[in-house]
Amino acid sequence: SSSHGRRGRDVGLIAAGLLAAPGAHAAISMDIDDGTVDGAGLVEVGSIIGPGLTEAGERLVKRCNELGILIDLSHMNEAGFRDVARLSTAPLVATHSNAHAICPHARNLTDEQLRIIADSDGMVGLNFATAFLRPDGRMIPDVAFETMLRHLDHLIDILGEARVGLGSDYDGAVMPEALATAAGLPALRNAMRRHGYDDALQRRLMCDNWLSALERIWH
Repeated sequence: SSSHGRRGRDVGLIAAGLLAAPGAHAAISMDIDDGTVDGAGLVEVGSIIGPGLTEAGERLVKRCNELGILIDLSHMNEAGFRDVARLSTAPLVATHSNAHAICPHARNLTDEQLRIIADSDGMVGLNFATAFLRPDGRMIPDVAFETMLRHLDHLIDILGEARVGLGSDYDGAVMPEALATAAGLPALRNAMRRHGYDDALQRRLMCDNWLSALERIWH
């Protein structure tokens, strides 16, 4: 609803005030309603509707930049994404989003958005939620590692090996059967290895790229 979207845009101002202690490191997830989509959340490119940031949201972006607070774009609609990209002086980060080119879900990022993130020296984390992985957008656990690797390949092709990581989303979303918990991560690493990802690339995806991104943003 519009009231939900307004609360999502404005509540971060309170969070910014709470997290403004000297030397503190923080991240804020900005949340704007994606608009109306079908039951699976699948949309055509360019059809995502809804407003961008309010004036309060724009002030939040600038204040986060001043404080070195990471702004998470994963829950933003397209208009909000563009507003943050226009206003922010920090690397752009979507902590748990996938490739719209493979799964055209409202939560996923188009190639244009991925290029904007790459140009900012930002970061994208792979979301494990099945509705954002499957090309049909169905929220069922029948998702093979190969589908996840298709998303990773696409993200790496556009962002480069230094700007992609794992984002998970272990907060109640439907996960692939083989990744129902974090205990499945070694199996994902084995699938990466079979796919041709060497140990150095796996380490980047697992941790090093995130640490590097945080160093570029936090100050």
